[in-house]
Amino acid sequence: MLHKKLFFVYNPHAGKARIRSNLLDIIDILSRAGYEITVHPTMERGDAAVATAGISGDYDLVVCCGGDGTLNETITGLLKSGRDIPIGYIPAGSTNDFAVSLGIPSQMMKAADLVVSGNRYRCDMGAFNERFFVYVAAFGLFTDVSYDTDQNLKNTLGHSAYILEGAKRLGEVVNYHLKASFNAMVIEGDFMFGMVTNSKSVGGFKGITGPDVDLSDGEFEVLLVRTMKTPLEFQEVLRAFFLGKGDARYVYTFKTSHMIIETDTEVAWTLDGEYGGSVKKAEITNLKSAVEMIVP
Repeated sequence: MLHKKLFFVYNPHAGKARIRSNLLDIIDILSRAGYEITVHPTMERGDAAVATAGISGDYDLVVCCGGDGTLNETITGLLKSGRDIPIGYIPAGSTNDFAVSLGIPSQMMKAADLVVSGNRYRCDMGAFNERFFVYVAAFGLFTDVSYDTDQNLKNTLGHSAYILEGAKRLGEVVNYHLKASFNAMVIEGDFMFGMVTNSKSVGGFKGITGPDVDLSDGEFEVLLVRTMKTPLEFQEVLRAFFLGKGDARYVYTFKTSHMIIETDTEVAWTLDGEYGGSVKKAEITNLKSAVEMIVP
């Protein structure tokens, strides 16, 4: 007898649209676990947040199937509604950074099995001004690649589409003069990249956020890279991106639960791989243990 209620939201276009050939099998797994399921396919960007914020009735579980952007919307909807409902995640995007951090299988059937048999784990989330993010808020070099890459190209090439799009931007280094305030300290100068993260993987690269990432410690891992102009200096950017370290003259890494970044002009930010708006002042706060996820 069905006695539990589940809200299932999925993005039919995520990744290589794999959900289309797996949907019935996923629903079967969830149903056999004793859930009465309400299914909501997203129609457009932002739809998952609206749908999740507006769910009525007493749901025992919310399950999201899609990429990091769909997960962001689903969690945003729940946070805005004030409802504390466990979230299961079936990754179906091109990169799925947060799933990697949580140890959630990339195979959709295995992830669906985990949803109904896994453990509950409370994760930190992030607040960015009036918005939320799950695992990364970033600005500068390459950060527009994920939301500027054509969805059809993503579906065809997967993660390689991001690499191709990023290659186009190697000569587009933009300088941002900013002041970053955190932990009673202030850093001011010209920067080309910055990211505030709560993840073990960003852009498909593991280790970029440091060796001791804890998704529930109430702190972010922050990386700020000063503007560089020579090829030798630019190597430090690559070291910062791919090795998670760099020359202290150019690269700042630290942990914080709250920071404010102020800039002279509006700076475009990306939140979990989606466009997060252009602002002169970004107040970023760690929401400790804000969401309960289903993990191995």
